[in-house]
Amino acid sequence: MTTAVPEALPRDLALRRAFSIYPTGVVALAAQVDGQAVGMAVNSFTSISLEPALVAVSAARTSKTWPVLKAVPELGMSVLAAHHEPLSRLLSSREGDRFGQHRWRASPGGAILIEDAALWLTCRLHSTFDGGDHEIALYEIADISVFDQVEPLVFHQSRYRTIAAAGQG
Repeated sequence: MTTAVPEALPRDLALRRAFSIYPTGVVALAAQVDGQAVGMAVNSFTSISLEPALVAVSAARTSKTWPVLKAVPELGMSVLAAHHEPLSRLLSSREGDRFGQHRWRASPGGAILIEDAALWLTCRLHSTFDGGDHEIALYEIADISVFDQVEPLVFHQSRYRTIAAAGQG
């Protein structure tokens, strides 16, 4: 059974609404560039391969931050924690300090990893692909740190949410 969207929306808005049905995590992509922390938030992140260890992200072609991050030799990917909603909003902004008072650390290769995240990946660009108005990038994982006790931030239906076990809340 299918249910149509009740009101007629322009195609781009209808697609945004449709795509928002699928819950995703929020990932900070970040690195040091010329001594400065540069970062952005994405929710288009997925595992691709175990051998080699690959993940994919996509970024809008209109992003001014993406070309800078794509050019770094080592990129940090941090799956943000439930309490990182303010940081996600900062990383999604177009101007200003994108890190605020949030703590992070840099790898020897310049990847920035967000403190108190659910997952840290240190990655190197593997390849890129055309994704329409986005660019799809595959990254090979060089290092991984998992923090099982940390609940991830979730983006669903254009809102930030947290995960609750079945039968709770």
